[in-house]
Amino acid sequence: MTENNNEEMLQKMRHSLAHVMAQAVAELFPGVKFGIGPAIENGFYYDFDLAHHFTPEDLPLIERKMKHILGQAQKFERFELPRAAALKHFGDKGEKYKVELINDLPEGSVISIYRNGPFEDLCKGPHVEHTGRLKSFKLTSIAGAYWRGSEKNPMLQRIYGVAFETPAELDAYLKQQEEAARRDHRKIGKQMEIFTFDDDVGPGLPLWLPNGAVIIEELERLAKETEAAAGYQRVRTPHLCKDTMYHKSGHLPYYAESMFPAMEIDGQKYYLKPMNCPHHHKIYGSKPRSYRDLPVRLAEYGTCYRYEQSGELFGLMRVRSMQMNDAHIYCTPEQFQEEFLAVCRMYLGYFKIFGIEKYIMRFSTHGIEGLGKKYVDNREMWLATENMVRKALTSGGMPFTEIPNEAAFYGPKIDVQVWSAIGKEFTLATNQVDFAVPVRFDLTYKDADGSAKTPLCIHRAPLGTHERFIGFLIEHFAGNFPLWLAPVQVKVLNITQDEEGYAREVVAKLKAAGLRVVSDLRHDTLNSKVREAAIEKIPYLVVVGKKEKDAGTVTLRLRGNRSVFGVNTGEFVANLAKESAARALTGAY
Repeated sequence: MTENNNEEMLQKMRHSLAHVMAQAVAELFPGVKFGIGPAIENGFYYDFDLAHHFTPEDLPLIERKMKHILGQAQKFERFELPRAAALKHFGDKGEKYKVELINDLPEGSVISIYRNGPFEDLCKGPHVEHTGRLKSFKLTSIAGAYWRGSEKNPMLQRIYGVAFETPAELDAYLKQQEEAARRDHRKIGKQMEIFTFDDDVGPGLPLWLPNGAVIIEELERLAKETEAAAGYQRVRTPHLCKDTMYHKSGHLPYYAESMFPAMEIDGQKYYLKPMNCPHHHKIYGSKPRSYRDLPVRLAEYGTCYRYEQSGELFGLMRVRSMQMNDAHIYCTPEQFQEEFLAVCRMYLGYFKIFGIEKYIMRFSTHGIEGLGKKYVDNREMWLATENMVRKALTSGGMPFTEIPNEAAFYGPKIDVQVWSAIGKEFTLATNQVDFAVPVRFDLTYKDADGSAKTPLCIHRAPLGTHERFIGFLIEHFAGNFPLWLAPVQVKVLNITQDEEGYAREVVAKLKAAGLRVVSDLRHDTLNSKVREAAIEKIPYLVVVGKKEKDAGTVTLRLRGNRSVFGVNTGEFVANLAKESAARALTGAY
């Protein structure tokens, strides 16, 4: 079976299980009314209108009823009804949500119904042959969901399930989900004191605690070193600007819903900036440019603000304030391919540093039906720039998949999909081509023949935003950051008061080598100190007792409950300094 056929069969199975779940709920909870029940990634859900409030204890009960239905091998049978008959069919049952859906269908639509056993549902299908084909599933959670996604509509109860072809695949997925829950960046971030949110500050506006600030500074140092070596110039721009700039850039017609409302000052509207590019365009245009000056690469870790809906906010992954690893490259068409591939190679270098082994470039193109609405209305330039990106990716040997109708409004884009250490997928970075906005800002360069030409602009953010990237890193490393990125790199513990002076000497040597070190010299048991330090996920715990003091050595307690005895103190300090400077993924010990 091909991959496409396999995916099609999985979709049928998951959709069919949604019907079986609805049938089970109807048999267990009479009077329930039905919303919709589609297949989704890895599973399915169904929305219910019911006086009974589902609890986690209901899920095993529903599962048992579903398995009973599967054992009956009920056939899935399709039949069609005229609109009036379909309205009466569901209206007589009091299924108001189905009636609403039918009324919203265009005149002349085929109204199909699927029946299995006593259960019938408005559905276009397809389904498996019978319920006996359905095996490996599990109901996972309960949530609230507004009917048709609108807060003006009733709140329904949604039950989610997952389903796979084999029990082994289901077990593997459930184990991955358990591990993902253990690595949840919100839980670890709180435990390690990396970030916090506060109601008085506002939802989606993270506060970075000292440990989080250390991680940010290390990431910025990495980006600045990498970008300086690649010929980028650093700039800084304000957090807000007049509305005239966003009218000029074209963002307001396309992006207004994602921007915070305007504030009025001296009769002029100002917006918090949702992106840095218009500001960078102004910097490029602040003086005449020649073809000899290009490419111009302007970089900034700029803070942007976007109005994400409250229901979409999620820890650091979806926020309203973000610090973006942003840059804009202004180049000639002849320079485009090398500049575009240089950005892609920068991604690969970062992936190596962070131990990201699986990735793919998601190449988003325009849709012709969106021209003038969702996209800038210039079909010729869309086709030309998409072909340039496609050619660059192919010639550079970059793995990519092409996705239609998901481009930025001003040009095609690459979203970089990566997988964490446990196989969880993230959208991490972006690389976009802009053929439209430089013209709006009258950006030009004098070409070799003396004519004025408009540069192409590449928008790129290899490390995304601090918020999303650090959220990813917390989950990728489960909080066990490599030495260079760990907020606290070493913690020194003494066994008795007699070694306090020696412990302080070790601390001083580590600090002199530029390492981030703290000590725990409390009059407490060593085991108690070690347990507390383990929660902090510090890479190196240094234990000093009488034996170590007399020999001028240290004992190391490492992650995984491993110990290394009799390590020369000077050698230890030197090795850690090298490990940190090299941004090594694995430890020296």
